[in-house]
Amino acid sequence: MEFELAALVGTAVTTLMGLMVSESWTQARARVARFFARRGPGENGSGEDELPGSREELTSLVRRTLEQDPDAVQELRVLLAELTGAAGLALAGADGGERAVPGRHAGITSNPRSSSEDRPDGVPAPRAGFFNRTETLATLDGALSAGASEAAHVGVFVFAGPPGVGKKATARQCAYRSRAYFPDGQVYVDFAELRGQAGGADVSAALGMCLRSLGVKEHYLPRTLPEQARLLRERTGRRRLLFVLDNVDAPAQVRALVPNGPGSAVLVTSSTSLRELVIDGAELMSLKPLSPHSALELLADRCGQEAVDADRAAAERLVELCGGLPVALHVVAARLLARRRLTMAALVAELSDENRRLSAMSLGGEYPVSAVFDASYRRLKPEVARCYRLLSWIPGRTFETGTVAAALGADRFAAGSLLDELVGASLLEETGEDRYRFHELVRLHARECAESEEVDGGQLGVVERVLTHYLALTAFADRAVRLDRLRIADLAELLANNPDPFAADDAPDPLDWLEAERANILAVLREAGDHRLYMKGWQLAEGFTVLFLHRRYVADWKESLELGAAYASAVLEPAAEARLRSLLSRPLMDLGEDERARTELNTAQACAEVAHHTELRASVLEFLGRYCDRFETSRAIEVYEESLRLNTEAGQLRGAAIVTFFLGCAQDAAGDSALALDTLKQAHEALLGLADPDVRMAARATAAIGRAHDHLGQRAEADRELREAVRVLREADATHYEAQALLELADIAQRDGGDRTHLRADLSRALEIHEAGGSPLAEEIRARLGELDGEE
Repeated sequence: MEFELAALVGTAVTTLMGLMVSESWTQARARVARFFARRGPGENGSGEDELPGSREELTSLVRRTLEQDPDAVQELRVLLAELTGAAGLALAGADGGERAVPGRHAGITSNPRSSSEDRPDGVPAPRAGFFNRTETLATLDGALSAGASEAAHVGVFVFAGPPGVGKKATARQCAYRSRAYFPDGQVYVDFAELRGQAGGADVSAALGMCLRSLGVKEHYLPRTLPEQARLLRERTGRRRLLFVLDNVDAPAQVRALVPNGPGSAVLVTSSTSLRELVIDGAELMSLKPLSPHSALELLADRCGQEAVDADRAAAERLVELCGGLPVALHVVAARLLARRRLTMAALVAELSDENRRLSAMSLGGEYPVSAVFDASYRRLKPEVARCYRLLSWIPGRTFETGTVAAALGADRFAAGSLLDELVGASLLEETGEDRYRFHELVRLHARECAESEEVDGGQLGVVERVLTHYLALTAFADRAVRLDRLRIADLAELLANNPDPFAADDAPDPLDWLEAERANILAVLREAGDHRLYMKGWQLAEGFTVLFLHRRYVADWKESLELGAAYASAVLEPAAEARLRSLLSRPLMDLGEDERARTELNTAQACAEVAHHTELRASVLEFLGRYCDRFETSRAIEVYEESLRLNTEAGQLRGAAIVTFFLGCAQDAAGDSALALDTLKQAHEALLGLADPDVRMAARATAAIGRAHDHLGQRAEADRELREAVRVLREADATHYEAQALLELADIAQRDGGDRTHLRADLSRALEIHEAGGSPLAEEIRARLGELDGEE
């Protein structure tokens, strides 16, 4: 006991003297003074200004305090641990080997029978700079250095995450930082070295390793697993130990190796989540890839800050291509160091090719990044491994259970079970409710496995099934938004054989669903062309356009219609081509590509004539009229009147009502605002009188009525109608037209005598809408707000 006391005194004095000359002393001083002051001033205590300044005086004070107050021993240990942050404080004793360590629980001391011979120290030390994980390490520091009043127990902490994310490095860093809390040593087992033996042999072998490290001679080792586990409990019962178990893949491997000594702890790394251990009180700690900042720090640590600063853009792109995985960053850094003539920019160019990225992440074929993924992949069951491979062929970067079921040709229940297995293996990330994604490097590995192991045509089958899945869902969403719309695709059979997810009472909003899936649907459309799936490709593009009629993602709308029109042309579907090219004129005009819009409309007219489709011809003329609105109003009126005639001939009440609306707008633009008011009121009445009233288009008519009132000098009526239009359009989520009405209100307000009460709010809301849609008008609106700031 005297030896331990002397060691603690020496450690305390060394620590406090070091703090006195550091920047931390300002904060630490008061706490140290309070520790001694509680023992009573005069005899052992000391005020904050009376702390000894010499080593001899401080040694005397610490020893006297500990000898007269036994409770101070534990309190001092905890204080020292907190002051040093448990950052690997080595509390060396007089012989340089014994360690008196800040304890975790009162009354627990190092096993008096423990000697340097059976005090294990097997955890490999960190070998490279360590970055990020501050929250994880802080949580563990707090748990491992818990106060003496806490009930003693053995903590089990499981690090899980995708292969290569740094689980092993984090566990070793934590072990190194917390050496001070485990005076009886640290035990290390790597199950990867024991794997492959039959049955539970790996657990038995691991128990044998632990017992040997705790001083049990070979001829005293029990032969059966239960006897080994019992002996481990006995040998650890009075010791405070840290067990680090690497590459665990089964809960039983952990349960058999939990030490029995209060205050002990177990750190587990695993590529599987080991959720079952939660029942035993384990804490799961999921590790994510490094942030861009921390990944750059790692790269600078390996390659030098000068190299990173010399080409910052290339360094940032390199970090992005590595996806924040430390294993990938270490390999690319090693490549740069091994070949000094290899620049970061050249390596970025090499890694930018998806087909070569993983193979390029190796050192001459050695130490490939793909090896860490191979290890997890080989442990998957055959059906889970097949799922892993096929998921890599799903277009898009995220997917939900229904999409996976389609890709596999399975039902949702089976797909959900397979997804759970992959999430449990840390090869797939669950990003939200029923939403999954691969880490980019894991996806590339899965694709390599698919290309080498799946039969020819496997990717085509996956893409076609996913395309059909999205075609059905998009068609249902399109019809849920508006049933009586012109559609060329005949999808009756497809929809009859699939359930409508938007028909239920708790169904998702169809536009919200389309927006959430926007990137994935675009990815599917692109891949449809790569696999010559032209027919379903154009059908998907036609249904997808309903999203953009309500939410103006102009660039995406343009791309989807370009693809759809090209696919329709490839399979000689003139009606579909006419429909898609006429629709394409809208985003082109929004983007200022007027000449190309006219070219698309000319092609659409020719295709419509060939198709002999009256309603389609009327629709194409409507889009042509909207083009002519910009350049030749009289021609626009003629085109609208012809479109109205064709719609009436085809019995299309909604089509006729919509064209009447555009006709009224053209009359107003031509200067006949009184006639326009009558025409627009007819359109408004017709739109609301449909079997399924078109509230959105009626609101646009209301806005046009307000515009006509303004042209007639009726400012109050104009403001009233435009305000009403803004209200209804916002409720209908027709943000593009809401912004249009807001700008017209702003124009009225900025004229002489205008009411500017709502001017700033109107312009700000219009700017928000145009920015979200990528509209070129955003800059002009921003300038108007700037001018308003100057005026104010």
